[in-house]
Amino acid sequence: MQKTYVGIDNGISGSIAIISEDDTEFMKTPTISQLNYTKSKKQNITRLDVKEFMNILSSCDKENTVVLVERPFVNPGMFKSSLCAVRCFEATIVCLEALELPFEYVDSKSWQRVMLPKGCKKKEHLKKASIDVGIRLFPGWKKEIIKQKDADSLLMAEWARRSNL
Repeated sequence: MQKTYVGIDNGISGSIAIISEDDTEFMKTPTISQLNYTKSKKQNITRLDVKEFMNILSSCDKENTVVLVERPFVNPGMFKSSLCAVRCFEATIVCLEALELPFEYVDSKSWQRVMLPKGCKKKEHLKKASIDVGIRLFPGWKKEIIKQKDADSLLMAEWARRSNL
């Protein structure tokens, strides 16, 4: 049976990549905008679209799928961004557990060390390298990679495939 590798670049601006022997899929993480739950003022929050997310992954075979989820960005100095990332991360994990898909947490440095050129340290260099390498390895997804502004989930899934995780 063929193995399927799923890379999830966590967050509401993240992406999902699914790589199998005969197909590759790459898409923006599905989200929904809803009224914030605070009473202070009318404000919206963006959340993971759980139904669509589960629909995307529902065809994955539990026995032959490896899912990598990038740990969320957490920085006390950026409270709102961190809260949003952690909220999306938790929803992602709950969905994966409900689908009974095995998953592993991964730090970005793990896959970047292998998939990106040496010497990339600053955020802007990492994003540029992600786009360049992603387009080189997955030229059919060039338009989507440019629109997404990185190929992180694709590179995570490809790193898992190459590593035989």
